[in-house]
Order: sequence, then structure tokens, then C-alpha cells
Amino acid sequence: MSNIAVILGAGNSTRMKSEKSKLLLEINSKTVIERSVEAFSKIDLIDEIIVVCRECDLADFEKVLSDYDISYCFGGDTRQQSVKNAVETILPDECDLIIIHDGARPLVTEKEILDVLNTAKEKNAAAVGVPVKDTIKVVDKHSKIVDTPDRSSLISIRTPQVFKFDTYFKALQLACEKGRDYTDDCQLVEHYGDCVYVVYGDYGNIKITTPEDISAAQSILKLRGDK
Repeated sequence: MSNIAVILGAGNSTRMKSEKSKLLLEINSKTVIERSVEAFSKIDLIDEIIVVCRECDLADFEKVLSDYDISYCFGGDTRQQSVKNAVETILPDECDLIIIHDGARPLVTEKEILDVLNTAKEKNAAAVGVPVKDTIKVVDKHSKIVDTPDRSSLISIRTPQVFKFDTYFKALQLACEKGRDYTDDCQLVEHYGDCVYVVYGDYGNIKITTPEDISAAQSILKLRGDK
């Protein structure tokens, strides 16, 4: 059975304030989506890569990713719907692990990918996360602070997130039947599937969301001695 990576790239890039998809922007001469796909293409444990994109971006994605053996599907209106579109192209009895990754996280490391894959193989479901650095406050609808969670128990969840395919598939089916739409795949599986375990990752695995993030990514690459 195969392990299949689904790389999500169908967002509207609203906060980037760019005319084109933020995944087509360059970080040191490589596009964001190319860096993300390249990271997963180097992992021998991954047998197939599916890139989820907007129909209007397909030609550009195919151009910048022409050197990679990947397939495509179109995204939906939400993250969950985009993953569902990819899942529907997969034969359930041929997939062991599904690896879900935000294409806007181009600095994911090989170690993170391998660590989360190996943990998911053992425990059924796992996600990359890092301990939060800031003090987190809970506020009410009036912006009044009502609680301060213990920071030692708080994790900022990132991707990749990896699940046994049958676990994820059943959880996705149940969510759809109940009319629920989750913005996080861990939350989906937590509610309808299984326990999810955290694999501690790299703080450099940032998400490209706003223009400032391009400069931050360039600085991280410089620190890594990468280009």
C-alpha cells in the first residue's frame, strides 16, 4: 500500500495582497509551491503527490512543477472540501497513510516529514507542532480577557499532518454527513476518528500568508545556509 501526500494550494491569497496565488511567488528564485513539492518529492516513503489548486492556477502550477511526477485536482470552497476532492481520487484499499500539508509552508524539513510519518505509522495519527512562545489569552465577545491558559500545555499545530487513510476517510465521511466543516484536519479526526499525537517540529516551518512572511522565509533560509 502507498503513502500519498496531498499538498493544498487552492487558497485565495487575500492577505498577501497579490494578483496571483501566493504559492507562485518566489523565495530566493524558487516559487513557494515548488519548495513545498520538492520537500516531499525527496522522501522515499512517499509514493504519490497530489497538488490541490484553483482551476485558474493550473497552467502556472504545471509550468513551475514540470520536473515533478505529481497529479492535480481542483480545490473546493473550504479547506475540508479541498482535501475531500483529493481523497476522492484515491483508492482506499491502495493507500496506507495520507499526508496533508499546506503548500504555503515551503520550509518544512525532511526531519519533520519523516518524524511525523513514522509516528503516524505507529500511532495512527500525528501532526507537527511547536510549543507556543507567547502568553495566550482567552477573551469574550467584548475583548475582555477571561482566561490565561497554562502555556506549558499549549502547542501551535502546523503541517504536515498524517493519518491512516481509513481513519481519515471515515472521519471525513462522518463530518460531511453531519454538515460539519473543519479548518484543521486534526480537529476533524479528533472529533470523529482517533487520538492525534504531536511531533515537535521546527519553528522555521512558517506559513506564507502576508508579504512580511517572504522576507522572514528568506532569513530562515539564510540561517540554514540554504538558497
